Amino acid sequence: MLIYPLSWRGQQPRAIKSNPYLFFLTLWLCPFGAESGAHERRLLNDLMANYNKLERPVINESDAVVLTFGLTLQQIIDVDEKNQLLTANVWLNLEWTDVNLRWNESEYGQVADIRMPPSSIWKPDILMYNSASEAFDGTYPTNVVVLSNGGCTYIPPGIFKSTCKIDITWFPFDDQNCDMKFGSWTYNGFKLDFQLKDDEGDLGTYVLNGEWDLLGVPAKRNEVIYECCPEPYLDITFIIKIRRRTLYYFFNLIVPCVLIASMAVLGFTLPPDSGEKLSLGVTVLLSLTVFQQTVSESMPITSLQIPLLGTYFNCIMFMVASSVVTTIMILNYHHRLADTHEMPDWVRVLFLQWIPWFLRMSRPGEKITRKTIMMQNKMKELDLKEKSSKSLLANVLDMDDDFSTLPHSHVHPHHPSHAHPQQNNGGFIRVSGSLPPPAEDVSSSFPPGAHRELSLILKEIKIITDKIRDDEESAAIENDWKFAAMVLDRLCLIVFTLFTIVATVAVLAAAPHVIVT
Repeated sequence: MLIYPLSWRGQQPRAIKSNPYLFFLTLWLCPFGAESGAHERRLLNDLMANYNKLERPVINESDAVVLTFGLTLQQIIDVDEKNQLLTANVWLNLEWTDVNLRWNESEYGQVADIRMPPSSIWKPDILMYNSASEAFDGTYPTNVVVLSNGGCTYIPPGIFKSTCKIDITWFPFDDQNCDMKFGSWTYNGFKLDFQLKDDEGDLGTYVLNGEWDLLGVPAKRNEVIYECCPEPYLDITFIIKIRRRTLYYFFNLIVPCVLIASMAVLGFTLPPDSGEKLSLGVTVLLSLTVFQQTVSESMPITSLQIPLLGTYFNCIMFMVASSVVTTIMILNYHHRLADTHEMPDWVRVLFLQWIPWFLRMSRPGEKITRKTIMMQNKMKELDLKEKSSKSLLANVLDMDDDFSTLPHSHVHPHHPSHAHPQQNNGGFIRVSGSLPPPAEDVSSSFPPGAHRELSLILKEIKIITDKIRDDEESAAIENDWKFAAMVLDRLCLIVFTLFTIVATVAVLAAAPHVIVT
């Protein structure tokens, strides 16, 4: 049989048509006939002549086929926390001895090994028990390498989708252990014996995952004896230990949450008259709700555990909601008037005396100390005692408008010739001559109706002073309410700042590991 080059097939080259000597030279140089594996073909025919793939390959029927089991983890493709599934690229490594596939190499041209499809020989029915794949078995049926001593090596690759119990208690600082349990579906331990190739899976060709850090793949051999059956059932379980990389969650969830909480805290530094104090708090609350919705979508729907990040978000949301409530109270205090509200004594004591003293706050020109607080309390008691008494100005303004009640002395003008010398004698007045002349009428010095004009002027002065006094008292009460609102604002700023810091530190301290990778 003459073999032409691939480019000559289907057509005769143009050079051969033009030159027949080149054609004969080609026939002379090319070997006649194709070299085929006569020894390997004869070996396959001899091995498969009386071979039964349903027969368990052991010499004694009471012996078990020893299966050496190994695993090579290539890549962690996906960890679905919501559906609790692990998808990984895995190569299995199965080795056993088939006594029916032995031969003498010298009889078959030193053929040491052959490749055979797994469907033509006996192979263990190994399956992953916790498979979540639709086809259940995700392996690709590659050829089995058979050695001359009967040793069989079967390395099927596959995309395995297994169930994995996800514990989200410490999310996103969590570690997960996902099991891959392999075993025979029909053979018990007396028929098929499992042995571990290594204590851990092979990670020599592992591809790093951007979300999960692989800690190790330890393996263990399990032997279970059920009550129904005396024979043991064996399985090999590989535990894929992974740790979540927290860099993404730290900068995309935790840091924005802390910034939003700080914005809610800084809202207490905004003046109440700006008109944006309440809208800022509501906007921050809505933003935090959107972030919590993003986190809840990435976590499995379960009520068995509460994630650490969810707890932190709930604490911050509670703080922001409380800040909105306290902002409403602050605005209420700030806009109260003397005509509508009277400050209770407990509000005056707390928000005008003790809390400002504790927070080192004071009005301009004042300094609140324990001594001044006690003096104010004593002055208030004295004011209450003297409240019934009136000041001198009030007595003047409360004079009767009618001067008729006042004693009027009529002083009459007298001539100097009518004057008589007076002598003082022991307190008595001695008048020489006739009786003393009548006193001069004082009211006669005012024009008619002057006392009425004076009384009207006094009334107007009283009204003006009362109005000024009322305005001063109203302004003082309104200033007290505004100062109480400012004190409450400062108190909330300190309390919520401490709450945010303590909550953040507590969450980071409670996590099993805080290494940002």
